[in-house]
Amino acid sequence: MPSSRILPCLLVLAVAWPANGEAPLSAREIMEHVDARDDGDHVSQDLEMILIDKRGNQRVRKLRAYGRDVGEDEHSISFFLSPADVEDTGFLTWDYDDPERDDDQWIYLPALSRTKRIASSDKSGSFMGSDFSYADMTDRPISHYEYTLMKETEVDGHPVWQIEAVPITEREKKETGYEKHVTFIRKDNFVEVRGVYWLKKGRRLKYFDVKKLEEIDGIWVPTEMHMTTKKGKQTVHKTVLYSRNTKFGEKQSDDFFTVRQLEKGP
Repeated sequence: MPSSRILPCLLVLAVAWPANGEAPLSAREIMEHVDARDDGDHVSQDLEMILIDKRGNQRVRKLRAYGRDVGEDEHSISFFLSPADVEDTGFLTWDYDDPERDDDQWIYLPALSRTKRIASSDKSGSFMGSDFSYADMTDRPISHYEYTLMKETEVDGHPVWQIEAVPITEREKKETGYEKHVTFIRKDNFVEVRGVYWLKKGRRLKYFDVKKLEEIDGIWVPTEMHMTTKKGKQTVHKTVLYSRNTKFGEKQSDDFFTVRQLEKGP
């Protein structure tokens, strides 16, 4: 999730001066800090996903999610626990650090008793009816973007950098479905706390907001995130994602992050 869980030198048009007087940071360097931020080697958490349509009707889904680092790569797996229409659905991601390698994603559909691999051409699609896409579930390669520092401002009283990110490869544009996005990065911890995403199709915008951010075992964790899709001023759909019971350091076996486990369940 914008999450989260986010080269050859690109043309960067502005720099940022840290408050401590050290050398200025370029937009690219800020995003490198975001990418390198500690998010835990092994993590588990309970998730609650609330889907809200334009009339305000809500559907609530509960999940259990796990993640781990494998060298510079990341593996994550999640299982839907309720309601009944999505129970036992599983989602697995192998997120590779190599920017030239496609991330692998699979979804297990219990109604069909089969696992489907998510093709690159499908990653801009909605993840389980939410406003998050499959592409949003992985860190995007820094080398596939040109970054520009727009200004320094505040979000909820915290100083942030406002940075524009424009994909420079057709592959990235097609996979994410975004023409560009503007991200707001907190200066004290390098966490993205707000974002605006321009969709290539439908003249729509997606607005990402971290409503609650907590420090757990020394690691900053977004515990309430909103993603809202709008067309003009009208809200088309909204997703609220809560994370609870986040625990770090509980290791799972090597075969836990596999298609076999995906089909077996938690």
